[in-house]
Amino acid sequence: MRTPWGVALSLAVLLWVHESHAAPEAQRSAPPPSPLPPGVSAVLWKLSVPESAAPTPEKVALGEKLYNEKRLSLDDSVSCATCHDPAKGFTDHLPVSAGVKGQFGMRNSPTVLNALFNASQFWDGRAATLEDQAKLPILNPVEMAMPSPEAVVAKLKGIPEYVTAFQQVFKRDITYDDLAAAIAAFERTQFSGSARFDRFIHGETKALNESERRGWALFNGKARCNSCHAGNAVSPLFSDQKFHNIGVSAHKQDFPQLAREGLKIVRLGDEKQIDELALQTRFSELGRFLVTKQENDVGAFKTPTLRNVGITGPYMHDGTLATLWDVMDHYNKGGVANPFLDGGMQRLGLTEPEIDDLVAFLFTLTDERFTKLNGQELAKQRSRKNKRPERDTAVAMGKKGNLGDLAPNPDLAVKNPADIGAYGTETLPKPASTKQP
Repeated sequence: MRTPWGVALSLAVLLWVHESHAAPEAQRSAPPPSPLPPGVSAVLWKLSVPESAAPTPEKVALGEKLYNEKRLSLDDSVSCATCHDPAKGFTDHLPVSAGVKGQFGMRNSPTVLNALFNASQFWDGRAATLEDQAKLPILNPVEMAMPSPEAVVAKLKGIPEYVTAFQQVFKRDITYDDLAAAIAAFERTQFSGSARFDRFIHGETKALNESERRGWALFNGKARCNSCHAGNAVSPLFSDQKFHNIGVSAHKQDFPQLAREGLKIVRLGDEKQIDELALQTRFSELGRFLVTKQENDVGAFKTPTLRNVGITGPYMHDGTLATLWDVMDHYNKGGVANPFLDGGMQRLGLTEPEIDDLVAFLFTLTDERFTKLNGQELAKQRSRKNKRPERDTAVAMGKKGNLGDLAPNPDLAVKNPADIGAYGTETLPKPASTKQP
């Protein structure tokens, strides 16, 4: 398919910005694998994967073995795959994850799929790279609980197969940095961009049914989802990579008091303490504030990817929303009011059929290799459709409360927000919901 002019311009601007802010001797990029799926940008791959971190077959094979290695935990019971199971969309389908000795943390496990493109890692962005992210769970007391990097290395040195493997891959003895590099190399192979939506956006109109097309129109229009979850050529994740307080946990905490307490005990730059506070204490709800110490980050968490969202529930940083209907109910009422609520949160006024259409669309973002699991999860969520603890129709429709005016509801016969082609140019038939290519 020929690259639309708008895409070429966007990529050129992005590359110019990237190069103009790069260090004088910027690292060379690793060449992208070929072929890439249609929903993954080669340009973003090059920006995300430096040549020094190229996922070579040997490094990936070692990383996959380590990813599944339970002996990296204190009691040999937990591996990376325990919380990020490939068979479950690289999540665990639990509200919050279980570690050694049956301990539970405070955060939901995000998917590893497309994590290589993240601007930062974890819900609060406390790790800058996949390598940094790989190190922390092994040492966290409620996850894998190893006492130190040295203890991890010593344990692996007692396993002959790893002594040999590290020598073959890295040409030296085992180090903690090399362990993280191997796991990160495996994770860099877990990209995803072959969903039904990708076939649709590249011109296969019949890839989505009528309800799903209406959901795509709402996504870009009345529901305002694309404010934070827009998808385009250089951002295939449907995430703005920013941090927002949307009020998920505001009812649990006195945020101003919690922030005052948190500022007193958080030591600037102590990565280990921040990691433990995020998973072990009530200060977990402070989110991005733990990292930045900025008041406007209190209760803010990273916008998650919507890729594969149908199979990566339950949702939000604490896993408190069981279904995508619950997620839509939360947004429909404008979140939960608190002093730090993001200014973009407002009631949406979505009707029940519109919510159904949005949920239907969101399930089209799942990679087709997970088609069976996607159908199972849709059926499971639909069975809970009448259990809606987050629904507040009166607030959503403006019959009580004061959460602002509704977003525009365009006349789809005049301009359908879903009539957008490959990331920014109008190439699909008009309207996408009625005409064939």
